[in-house]
Amino acid sequence: MVAAVIWDFGGVITSSPFEAFNHFEAERGLPRDFIRKVNSTNPHDNAWALFERNEIDTATFDVKFLEEATALGHAVRGGDILPRLSGDVRPRMVAALKACKDVFKVGCITNNVQTGHGAGMAGTSGKAAQVAGVMELFDAVIESSKAGVRKPDPRIYQMMCELLDVDPADCVYLDDLGINCKPAAMLGMRAIKVGDVDQALAELSAATDLIFE
Repeated sequence: MVAAVIWDFGGVITSSPFEAFNHFEAERGLPRDFIRKVNSTNPHDNAWALFERNEIDTATFDVKFLEEATALGHAVRGGDILPRLSGDVRPRMVAALKACKDVFKVGCITNNVQTGHGAGMAGTSGKAAQVAGVMELFDAVIESSKAGVRKPDPRIYQMMCELLDVDPADCVYLDDLGINCKPAAMLGMRAIKVGDVDQALAELSAATDLIFE
């Protein structure tokens, strides 16, 4: 039985920031997925993790990220990648979210930063309004920068289940990162790793018995 569908935001509802990072890397002559490498090195205590838990400010993130990137071979300032965080909203995923909301409880767990960038904080006014409209669809939203805890910490998934008053075993969870799907699956959720929209909606349809366009 499905009682709730829980969504990641960036890379699920919107296009992945990693796509924007790859464009940045190409522009700067950096190895492909270098930003991903920096973000995944010491993943619980690096600049990215501290920033998403709101434990450091923008200026500190800028310098700390530069130190970490330089240690891995390329000098990249944290401030240079922040504008790349805001993806484009995927209309079919929003339509699927609305269809799920008609039947189930819906929640959003997003790792983000309080800087005017990222999920729920899109950089341009038009995009920000669009994202805000999507955010209003959820019955509950947990933002790492406000909660002080971030995925893949199991606590953040448990917090969402408490907010929605559901059992993890009755939840479907969508995320574009496998490392974030693992804790959800371990708690008993049906975890869907989002690769592209067609694949994600096919798996979501199989999990919920809903039909998506």
